Amino acid sequence: MRIDGQEESSNVEDARGSSGGGGGGGFSFGGGRGIGLGTIAIALVAGWIFGINPLTVLGLLSGGGGAPLQQSAPGPVTKPPAGDPQAKLVSVVLRSTEVVWTDVFRSAGKTYQVPKLTLYTGSYPTRCGQGSAAMGPFYCPADAHVYLDMGFFQTMSQRLGAPGQFAQAYVIAHEVGHHVQHLLGITDKVDAARQRGTEAQANAMSVRLELQADCFAGIWAKRSNDAKSWLESGDIESALNAASQIGDDTLQRKSRGTVVPESFTHGTSAQRVGWFKRGFESGSPDNCNTFEARQL
Repeated sequence: MRIDGQEESSNVEDARGSSGGGGGGGFSFGGGRGIGLGTIAIALVAGWIFGINPLTVLGLLSGGGGAPLQQSAPGPVTKPPAGDPQAKLVSVVLRSTEVVWTDVFRSAGKTYQVPKLTLYTGSYPTRCGQGSAAMGPFYCPADAHVYLDMGFFQTMSQRLGAPGQFAQAYVIAHEVGHHVQHLLGITDKVDAARQRGTEAQANAMSVRLELQADCFAGIWAKRSNDAKSWLESGDIESALNAASQIGDDTLQRKSRGTVVPESFTHGTSAQRVGWFKRGFESGSPDNCNTFEARQL
């Protein structure tokens, strides 16, 4: 992936110097069924990779709202240092998503509102609760921010078997896909449906939401490469490998030795690969309607 000379986003905030160990963030999951260790393990596996905050997953699985009772105030943020190669990758990728989705929204007669992306270390307070590196990257619709502890990229490479710059770019594009869903009102509709449904129905809706974000990531990859020709040999394969390595079935098989389909919240490896490819091959949001697809 050729990033030298590419435009960088001005919407990356660096809070790594002010990230704390987490004190002051308390959460309560009221109502519904109790949360056992098995449920927590499922939620953490789901949140460890891409998508919604696992605290939200826990709230859904328990039948509660998962709202934070309190959280500490965020520390000061700065611009990333110019000599940081990882921060540069993040800034370049985020800028390319801004260009792609601004064009997509404009073509549909809409205005794209760009998200912020905050880099942090360890833990960091957000309007969706206390962010933690153990969650992996996540998007918070309450403050329209993507949150990223870049230590996750090392985890991807060394523990998940998903190395490569474009695999990392896929992570960012997936989270921006959740921002697109938020702007389009999809997230609110899904959250409302989850509140009304059973645990199994909530999980099924989460899968469709996550697969659509994968498809949106594919759209970004297609359109950005059409404009920049910046992908190199093996880049798409690295993104597809990442999608495969973080499927619910693969993660559960690795972490617990068994697969529990009714607990899936992100989709199988094959589904994640398939929806990313659908977005990449078409470059059109019209082909990303996972909510009306009979076959995922």
